[in-house]
Amino acid sequence: MEYMTIKETSEKWNITARRIQVLCSEGRIEGAVRFGRAWAIPMDSHKPSDARIHSGRYIKTK
Repeated sequence: MEYMTIKETSEKWNITARRIQVLCSEGRIEGAVRFGRAWAIPMDSHKPSDARIHSGRYIKTK
């Protein structure tokens, strides 16, 4: 299986490298593997949908 770095993935998906690090640490990118301090992301993985709040209204859940 071939892998991409975070920088390559950020250019491909047009999002920041920091956002990709967060997605990897949350486990939202399937197949992402951590090697020391770096992440390896499979070439065939897809950009996950944005699950952040867009309305500006935070709803507290218990």
